[in-house]
Amino acid sequence: MPTRSTRRDALKDHVSRLLQCRRCPRMLPPPVSGGPVVSRVMLVGQAPGVREPVFGRPFAWTAGKTLFRWLEEACAMDEIAVRSQVYFAAVCRCFPGKASGGTDRVPAPDEIRNCSSWMKDEFEILRPRLVIPVGRLAIAQFIAFEKLDEVIGHKFHLRHNGVDADFIPLPHPSGASPWHKIPPGRDLTAQALRQIARHPEMVALRRKAVAKASHPLTGARGRAI
Repeated sequence: MPTRSTRRDALKDHVSRLLQCRRCPRMLPPPVSGGPVVSRVMLVGQAPGVREPVFGRPFAWTAGKTLFRWLEEACAMDEIAVRSQVYFAAVCRCFPGKASGGTDRVPAPDEIRNCSSWMKDEFEILRPRLVIPVGRLAIAQFIAFEKLDEVIGHKFHLRHNGVDADFIPLPHPSGASPWHKIPPGRDLTAQALRQIARHPEMVALRRKAVAKASHPLTGARGRAI
């Protein structure tokens, strides 16, 4: 079984290659990555918005503020803790551009296929035990469904790319859809967040975050550095 250091080296190389990807001519580079965070928890978004390439990280704008508020309220981990301990993947890594109506364009099937190899490699490297797909497009890569209330608030144990993991979907936190703000979406979203907070892998990350916050780094002679 690969060691953590081996996985870290493999993930660093993976992210370096990912950031150079230019497979899709209609996508607007650069690809967006949350960095080579070695974790058993993987959060899968849909595709970056217009702001994410500017800030160089996923969920960097309004939807991200809602997502990190959800996770902080449910898991007692702030945005810094989540970003440093959860691996952020996505169905597509580049901004798709705008549709004719002014909304973000939905990635085409060929673009999703082109980008799928990156997530396949991430599953092989990290072998996550908890996967959190966020939004319809992300959820649909793993689970067949018609309505969000069929999947939000439920935990699925699935085998994906040779990896057994628990999948707990979340609705997209974008303000464009009120689903998570009104019944039954509001209650189902809260239920999903409770399931995430109780998952052993998230509990372990929360304990790690608390320990890190409580004990500053020390040097060889015990001095804080």
